[in-house]
Amino acid sequence: MQASLAGFALGFSLILAIGAQNAFVLRQGLRRAHVLAVCLTCALSDAVLIVAGVAGFGALAEAVPGLERIMRFGGAVFLIWYGARNFLSAWRGGEVLEAGEGAGRLGAALLTCLALTWLNPHVYLDTVVLLGSVSAQYDDKIAFGAGAVLASFVFFFGLGYGARMLAPLFRRPSSWRVLDALVGLVMWGIAAKLLMM
Repeated sequence: MQASLAGFALGFSLILAIGAQNAFVLRQGLRRAHVLAVCLTCALSDAVLIVAGVAGFGALAEAVPGLERIMRFGGAVFLIWYGARNFLSAWRGGEVLEAGEGAGRLGAALLTCLALTWLNPHVYLDTVVLLGSVSAQYDDKIAFGAGAVLASFVFFFGLGYGARMLAPLFRRPSSWRVLDALVGLVMWGIAAKLLMM
């Protein structure tokens, strides 16, 4: 039980910071667009990475020369592009985006979700390397990993479905413009951090 709680606490604290993936889940939740699929994709992706870390693949990832650098630059390029899209959307404005409208295609939402997850080197550092190395301190690594996986599911589904409580605020086009601008800033901030590492 102690290992499970430790895994849950660490997993939750690592995922809590607003990042590219979280901002996307929030946006989908506000729009009520493919929320189940997006939350499930994020949580399952995290689960795969956490299991890989607990199973010891963090050391393997560190052993492959150049892999971290390729991931870092690829992730930065994607985040710059995605941030620019959000800034353009904020600048254009004019759309009245009611929560529940503008769902778009499921495939496009899932591809964006997967890219924001798997092209982000911080995801690997947090889940595979950090959680994997901390899990080694516990006799019951499986319980630790299960706690971290549970934290991921709780967080993403809470964020995706909890966003509905903010729906009245986002009935105003100006709120969506502010959100788009903030998401753009988050994306570019993370990209800059990746490029300066």
